[in-house]
Amino acid sequence: MTGVAAGAVLGARPRVAREVAAGLLRASGVAVGEGELLEVGGELACRVSWSGPLGLRLDSEADVQAACGVMHVHGRRYGAPTPLRVDFASVAAGVLAATGTLAALRARRLGAAYREVGVSVAQGALLGLSQYLAAASAGGDGAEPSGAGGPPFGSADGVWFELEALEADGWLRFWCELGVERRVVGRGWLPFQARYGTASCPLPEQLFAAARAVGYRRLLRVAAECGVELTEVAGRPAVVGGMPWQLRAGAPGAGRRGEPLDGEGPLSGVTVVEITRRVQGPMAGRVLALLGATVVRVEPPGGDPLRGVPPMTAEPGGEGAAGAAVSARFAALNRGKGVLEADLRSPEGRAAVRELLGGADVLLHSLAPAKVAGLGLDAGTAAALRPGLVYAQASGGGPGLSTDYPVQAHSGLAALLAPDGLPPRPTLLTVCDVLGGLVCAAGAVAALETRERTGRAQRVESSLLSAARLLCGAAGGGDSPGGGVEVCTDLAALVRDPRVAAAFEFGADGCAFVRGPWEFGA
Repeated sequence: MTGVAAGAVLGARPRVAREVAAGLLRASGVAVGEGELLEVGGELACRVSWSGPLGLRLDSEADVQAACGVMHVHGRRYGAPTPLRVDFASVAAGVLAATGTLAALRARRLGAAYREVGVSVAQGALLGLSQYLAAASAGGDGAEPSGAGGPPFGSADGVWFELEALEADGWLRFWCELGVERRVVGRGWLPFQARYGTASCPLPEQLFAAARAVGYRRLLRVAAECGVELTEVAGRPAVVGGMPWQLRAGAPGAGRRGEPLDGEGPLSGVTVVEITRRVQGPMAGRVLALLGATVVRVEPPGGDPLRGVPPMTAEPGGEGAAGAAVSARFAALNRGKGVLEADLRSPEGRAAVRELLGGADVLLHSLAPAKVAGLGLDAGTAAALRPGLVYAQASGGGPGLSTDYPVQAHSGLAALLAPDGLPPRPTLLTVCDVLGGLVCAAGAVAALETRERTGRAQRVESSLLSAARLLCGAAGGGDSPGGGVEVCTDLAALVRDPRVAAAFEFGADGCAFVRGPWEFGA
């Protein structure tokens, strides 16, 4: 197993990452000792470092954020690289360390010889920026909105709020009701719609002025009439930390033991059926695939619409037909997965999914709770189709909390992120989506390991809100003293830097995809 890269600073260990990893492992029923390495269950050692196999001299969260592009992406809304005032990279690395360790423990039960697991904070940061790095390095000339600014909006009575509109019609109706000209409203839709992929949202000032002219209660009424959602920005977090997933056992004797490993990675032999969209669920599936699982995505006929969002990349034998172009951002989260196209609204589509579940170990979905029963994908029905199934559900965390930025606002995370002197405001880097995906994958692996240990089926639930609360418990890291590390301002140049070559693999057109962040040693 490769240790810390030659020349890397061997200063303070990544305390937050280690504490997150140890806490999640202990909460999963695993004994963890202290030392240079985290001794896990008397069987494994978990190493958490700043740089891992990368040739970067890093010694703090601030160093990692600067060198790996986190400050750059977060700072797009401010016009310059800006510290993200929570330990995003460290928390991500801690969750990944726990995930890899739980996967290795499961693999040991099936005969694997793993003795050590290594993860670095830098690799956690790069995995968190997967879609931004892929988009920056893809070929083509897909133009993207850019420029400083963005929500939240302020009302006439001083309430700060986030607005979420998933359809152009709702966006248009809401602002027109507030007296904004249609041409101005239309000019704001593209950057608003694209903000989840670009981390940039320059909106016309007329929108902010229109909101400031109206009281919040009236804004809520207009939003309800137009089909958009408003979320008040909390002044501080009400809840921080906590276990980011809930694990429940199935009926006694319902468990299904795993088969011996027959491929690469500690989840070799595990089959995952993924029914998700956007970022959170696909990121969870990507992590499981990087650990060696066979992941099959269920997509609507014709494929996920996000496949066509530029910039595009071509991956022979990858997503869709060989050589077909696919969105670089989509590929960053879904590369290496199989696909079943099925219309879940039709009996034929549901039958195809049921047949797929008959040979699965995990069902991973982000479907709305009100829809799963009607689709025949509730936990009880799924367990009857496949005894011993791990049922993993990723959600937003509550009504009106189905996407990243409203969750940041509601949880109080936005209040922690605002630079001094500014009102609370979310980062446009999708930290809750990314960490929500990592947490969901960790919960699924914990469920698999528990199933092997107990012989009982498992159900695991996680949410964007639980991920936000985990980040709220790690505030301040981006402002920690760094070692004068050079500020990354160009993601395309970053992926070509030979010092980080170990973190990437490249498509035929040079599009960069982040490798799995773990090193497993026998």
